[in-house]
Amino acid sequence: MLQNARASAKISIGRAEQTIVHLMKKIKVMLKNRYLTAASSIALLTIIAGCAATESPQLASPSPVTESPQLASPSPVAESSPSPVKPSQPQPLIVSATNPQTPTNTQIQQYLNGLAAQGFAKENQGVWMQSGNTLLANHQGTVPLSAASITKVATSLVALQKFGPEHEFITLIGTTGKIENGVLKGDLIVQGNADPLFVWEEAIALGNALNQKGIKRVSGNLIIVDKFYMNFELDPLKSGELLKQGLNSQIWPSEAAAQYQTLPPNTPKPQIAIEGTVQVLPASPNDVQPLVKHYSLPLAELIKKMNQYSNNLMADMLADTVGGAKTVAQKAAAATGVPPAEIQLVNGSGLSEENLISPRAACALFIALERYLQPYSMTVADVLTVVGKDQGILAERALPQLAVVKSGTLDNVSALGGALPTQKQETVWFVIMNRGANVETFRTQQEVLLKSFLNEWGSVQVSPPELTPNPARSSKVSRSEIVQ
Repeated sequence: MLQNARASAKISIGRAEQTIVHLMKKIKVMLKNRYLTAASSIALLTIIAGCAATESPQLASPSPVTESPQLASPSPVAESSPSPVKPSQPQPLIVSATNPQTPTNTQIQQYLNGLAAQGFAKENQGVWMQSGNTLLANHQGTVPLSAASITKVATSLVALQKFGPEHEFITLIGTTGKIENGVLKGDLIVQGNADPLFVWEEAIALGNALNQKGIKRVSGNLIIVDKFYMNFELDPLKSGELLKQGLNSQIWPSEAAAQYQTLPPNTPKPQIAIEGTVQVLPASPNDVQPLVKHYSLPLAELIKKMNQYSNNLMADMLADTVGGAKTVAQKAAAATGVPPAEIQLVNGSGLSEENLISPRAACALFIALERYLQPYSMTVADVLTVVGKDQGILAERALPQLAVVKSGTLDNVSALGGALPTQKQETVWFVIMNRGANVETFRTQQEVLLKSFLNEWGSVQVSPPELTPNPARSSKVSRSEIVQ
């Protein structure tokens, strides 16, 4: 917990005063309800939040060029983050599903009655709200319902547990030829490692690194090995064709030229002319000499971008790296303690109405994500969207400011969940799952419902520490390093 304290100490003096007031209010609430324990006292300093969407805009990430290390084995994997010290005496992730007699639950019943009056069956809706160990509202909380992109929260959690937040996907660039007078006399070999965010900017950085290596032309072919994805294209041949264009500014398509404009001023334009064709091989030749290593953004930052833009292809790529949708479902259920039947997945993105998660399980996923990130001095705000602060698909919705959320949308499904900071309550974790023929109505009613709760509990002007991203994470970038 010392790491978390140090991270909090970096907050400005003005915010620190507001934070103390916020924490004192929480302590009073907890004492009043008689559940202040050693574990919850620690949680006051390091609580976190989150919960789905299926739209997928393009993403970008600048890639500066640097220098360095040695080529690794045929299937390189960056080292996972070191195992942190876990908090002692963890509180349970789930609470009893007994229907609570609370004003909040009464409001939820009124909300459901309103939907029913518009023709939306109550059995197609699900709600779960809890604060700490107190269940505030429950409607079909243990019933698996179509979760849409709330699925991405499960994928996020399982990927982080497997690799750690600092994990980088390494793409290796090598050759079997020699460099003479600016010409690589041989093939350029790209060994992928499932980087889910290798886009035009990465190709530009890689091309510049090869130019620095002294290569301006390749007499041989561009060889693609293993899982190399570019611009979210799963076909390795098509990804290779895109990379061939990205390495040579003389043949850039308009999309690449547009993305170049987003890079820092005076970024060089690479010129690597490849004379041969793009080929896909099952394995890399034995005598490959390393040229460049390209490191992705750390996994936590990849997940943040995936969730901000609800990128389905990124989510499915990450799910594939951990063993597929069934593995995600199994490990997510194990991590939360819910019955396996409450998490049933056919993909890692949520792009199917067959992806079923109960509202209770969804909240447990967010809390498990919170618990996982605490020892790394991170919060769910480091991997999910902060309303009013982050760009993405939620920017146009009228959601409570500073809530940390994930939405989910399919033709007949609208889901929303996450963490709601309030003045009178501890952070309120909520999940709302709606199914019916009018998604826009569901979205509007979700927004109205959350605002009605804030009118009662009070909104906050500054994010509490448990919903504040670690400022050091904003400087993380992908990079290409020359192998000497």
